[in-house]
Amino acid sequence: MSEDTIEAPAGARDVAGLELKPALEAILMVVDEPATEEHLAKILERPKRQVADALRELADEYTVQGRGFELRLVAGGWRFYTRPEYAAAVEGFVLDGQQARLTQAALETLAVVAYRQPVSRSRVSAVRGVNCDGVMRTLLQRGLIQEAGTEPETGAILYTTTNYFLERMGLRGLDELPELAPFLPEAEAIEAETQEGVPSFDPDAPDTDDGPATNMPETTTTDY
Repeated sequence: MSEDTIEAPAGARDVAGLELKPALEAILMVVDEPATEEHLAKILERPKRQVADALRELADEYTVQGRGFELRLVAGGWRFYTRPEYAAAVEGFVLDGQQARLTQAALETLAVVAYRQPVSRSRVSAVRGVNCDGVMRTLLQRGLIQEAGTEPETGAILYTTTNYFLERMGLRGLDELPELAPFLPEAEAIEAETQEGVPSFDPDAPDTDDGPATNMPETTTTDY
């Protein structure tokens, strides 16, 4: 076949001539992670502002129409989500009554990483007062946290949350995390007690080197 006879697939021709909103809907129906306005604008050969306006108009239209799904800006991109009020119906269909949830320990560990990131395993263990190595591995496997370099002073691996974490939490960015103080009034005390060189988690414990052993095993000070 000569070069002159090669034709582009029908779906790849005249992308800029497609009606914008239906084209956006078609793309967003197949994405497996939030799509950014920049990427959508590039694919559809439209100005970013035009794409951004169309996305917000679609989101408003779905809300006004009372649809069972919504278009949300999450983790820096746009994606379809079912509305919370229909969660029971979706869970019944997809999960058939069985839910795979994070354990309380995993949720607590994830919260420490989210609010203290970048943070090492030993620091997470210090905040919780127990060894968190196994839970950290679980969060890594689920894609909720990721390695983010090393601590200059100790060489310990540092961890941060991922875009998948933001997506699952329905957040646009970490600045949308709720204030910690209302849920943890003793946050300042915990912060003071988990600084380098502080051996005890009890604010009233004597500041001595030969006092009683802390309630955290030594293995929590090691990163793997």
